[in-house]
Amino acid sequence: MDLKSAALKIQEEIVRWRRDLHRIPELSFELQRTSQYLRQQLDRMGIPWKLCAKTGIVALIQGGSPGPTIALRADMDALEIREETGLPFAAEGSCMHACGHDAHMAMLLGAAKIISAYRNKLKGNVKLIFQPAEEAEGGAEPMIREGCLENPQVDAILALHIGHLFPEVGLGQIGVSYGPVMAASSIFSVIVKGKSAHVGTPHTGVDALSAAAEMILSLQKIVSLELEPGTPAAVTVTQIKGGKALNALCDEVSFIGDIRTVSKGDERFIKQRINEICRGIAEANRCEAKIELIKDFPAVVNDETFTEEFVKSAAKIVGEQNIVELKKPSLGNDDMAYFLEKVPGTYFFLGSYNSGKGPLYPHHHPKFDLDESVLWIGSSVFARTVFDYLEGQAKV
Repeated sequence: MDLKSAALKIQEEIVRWRRDLHRIPELSFELQRTSQYLRQQLDRMGIPWKLCAKTGIVALIQGGSPGPTIALRADMDALEIREETGLPFAAEGSCMHACGHDAHMAMLLGAAKIISAYRNKLKGNVKLIFQPAEEAEGGAEPMIREGCLENPQVDAILALHIGHLFPEVGLGQIGVSYGPVMAASSIFSVIVKGKSAHVGTPHTGVDALSAAAEMILSLQKIVSLELEPGTPAAVTVTQIKGGKALNALCDEVSFIGDIRTVSKGDERFIKQRINEICRGIAEANRCEAKIELIKDFPAVVNDETFTEEFVKSAAKIVGEQNIVELKKPSLGNDDMAYFLEKVPGTYFFLGSYNSGKGPLYPHHHPKFDLDESVLWIGSSVFARTVFDYLEGQAKV
């Protein structure tokens, strides 16, 4: 099977899928048009599917002989960003695929078409997981709860992210890590309560706003002064709300922030310090502080053994010289982490920035775009890994 040639032959179709999906961005779990489009393509390929987590899709390609099951996952949702690319297939309205999820879906469709054409040679099964809400509250957990990794049970999983998240991964190259590759994320909130008073008599009140400001500035010192230099971690306050009248002390302030870590020990330490700092400053300012952890997303950790075999498969498509080992995890986060907690697998990165086609705009930017010439690579690497994995398991 020449899977590389098979992918190159459908490159134009993969690009068309990507552009069609780019035109219809939708948010979170509300992906009716996106989900319908994907189901139509799967129907044309003769691949059965079922809905999961509202608009998510789980499809199954059964092989010609029994064996294990490997899953391929793509995220589906867009961002609430008004597009400014000027592309002829640009989205209209206030939403945009500014993180490459349109390409992820298209490449998974490409892999599905290639694998389906050779399904009789499969020594096992392939699940296709199209996941909603990666950018929002997280669609991986509800999909897992609803059984996407069962019937048949998934034994390994593979997914990719396109773009320029790692500058060392050039156009058409594959970036890979043999362990942690993206950070854990923890969302925290703090409510500071004081006592309102006229600004002319501040001594009769307690200013929650100045206390909150002191807390926010102090939290920025945790990473810079309390962790070893070079530790991959970040603490960022992203929202603050408070104040009612121009001439009155603020009696309540709330702020929300995000913790990014790779190490569990660093995560525990930062959470402890946030609690200690905020309570200490509140007490010093005669305020009250309520600290809550709203949501935790785990780190994305690749399985070393599976990744070693994946690299061999990917090298058959792009060459060993185009496999880049990532030395440092990204502080970005992805709920692919939940799948990798359940089954061994790999989350890899496909470089798509072409300096000859214009300036670089980062992910989540209204002018974000990618070089479509590499889309066939994602599909063929998916397909090659599937056949190699199932063949390898059959020999065990």
